[in-house]
Amino acid sequence: MRNLWLGIAGLLAIGAASPAAAADLAARPYTKAPPMVAAIYDWTGIYIGINGGGASSNNCWDINNNAGVIVAPAFREGCHDASGGLIGGQIGYRWQSANWVFGIEGQGDWADLKGSNASVFFAPPTVTNQTKINAIGLFTGQVGYAWNNVLWYVKGGAAVTDSKYTGIIGGVAVDQLSEARVGGAVGTGLEFGFAQNWSVAVEYDHLFMGNRNITFSTPGGFLTTRTDNIRQDVDMGSVRVNYHWGGPVVPKY
Repeated sequence: MRNLWLGIAGLLAIGAASPAAAADLAARPYTKAPPMVAAIYDWTGIYIGINGGGASSNNCWDINNNAGVIVAPAFREGCHDASGGLIGGQIGYRWQSANWVFGIEGQGDWADLKGSNASVFFAPPTVTNQTKINAIGLFTGQVGYAWNNVLWYVKGGAAVTDSKYTGIIGGVAVDQLSEARVGGAVGTGLEFGFAQNWSVAVEYDHLFMGNRNITFSTPGGFLTTRTDNIRQDVDMGSVRVNYHWGGPVVPKY
């Protein structure tokens, strides 16, 4: 009996000592949760891409010399729109400061813009004046504002069109001339970064190609026929897909 009471007393002593031992253990350290990381899109870097769409060029022809005879004042033969599709590519570089984005870009497109009208200057047989634009080039600067992966930008600079002008009678070319016309360009676009290094954009451009005196000759250049002052401008709409170098997505804490 005496041994039983001694065993019970020992158990009670151990139980009393256990809370004190637990109190002596160090508190579990608090670990702060890692900060939230928000990904932002950085537009800085080189990009290259393709574009495609449509364009329309308005062309007005004013004759001022017919077979060596001066026409004064110049007589308007008529105006027409040369419309069609275009496809090409672009390459550029952008750098971003805060939300502002600056850049330069070169763009080249193959074009198939064609249009014509019957001249009101010549008596029958009727002469059809035709304009065809085979290519368009742009070299522009850009200024834009970015909301993370969305970029709105405006652009402006130089433009060149590869144009061919033809006078046609009965389906046969009777006089013609080709030229590379240099002018100015302004435009605007909205671009979306949709994946790592990739973006898609829609863009509108207007080209001011001005007035030029065009002296026509028969095919082969054997005989000068007339001189027209031709005014030209171009409206372009395109969809663009770009690939960027430079790691466009960066963490921001």
